[in-house]
Amino acid sequence: MMRNIRTLMVAIALFFGATTMLTAQVKIAHIDVQKLLEEMPERKSIEAQLKKLEQGYTADIQAAIKELQARADKYQKEAAALTEAQLKARETEFLKKSEEIQTMENNIRQSQQTAAQNLQKKQQELVEPLLKKVKSSIEKVAKAKGVQYVLDSSAGSSVIVASGEDLYSSVKKDLGF
Repeated sequence: MMRNIRTLMVAIALFFGATTMLTAQVKIAHIDVQKLLEEMPERKSIEAQLKKLEQGYTADIQAAIKELQARADKYQKEAAALTEAQLKARETEFLKKSEEIQTMENNIRQSQQTAAQNLQKKQQELVEPLLKKVKSSIEKVAKAKGVQYVLDSSAGSSVIVASGEDLYSSVKKDLGF
């Protein structure tokens, strides 16, 4: 029985010793990817393209809203100027105009949703190559420094303490800015 306990204790000691040795050999670093992306020169051109696209969508939607308001005002003025008998006689015409206004409102809402989706899609399309470039550079720098794991230390990431090596300046230098 004592022999079994000794054997078990030796096995546990060897296990913890081996685990400690393995852990000591792992090199971990961190980088604030969000900050890096924000400082990249290409980011400004992406933001300019997105702003231009957004302004185009906004102008189109504003024009549609103005047209809608003009039609609604015209409809209300026409209806206010008529007597009850005239309104009754032109009821189908005014119902049709009311339905047109409702359709325009729905089209404007749909246009706003489509514009938001298109902007998001375009942003993703423009940022994707930038993210690939950053990832490639991080991998290159990490490999050169012998780092096995790189954690993203951006705000909101799951890194609580980042006391290991910070690859930010090395990756920034590798990217050429």
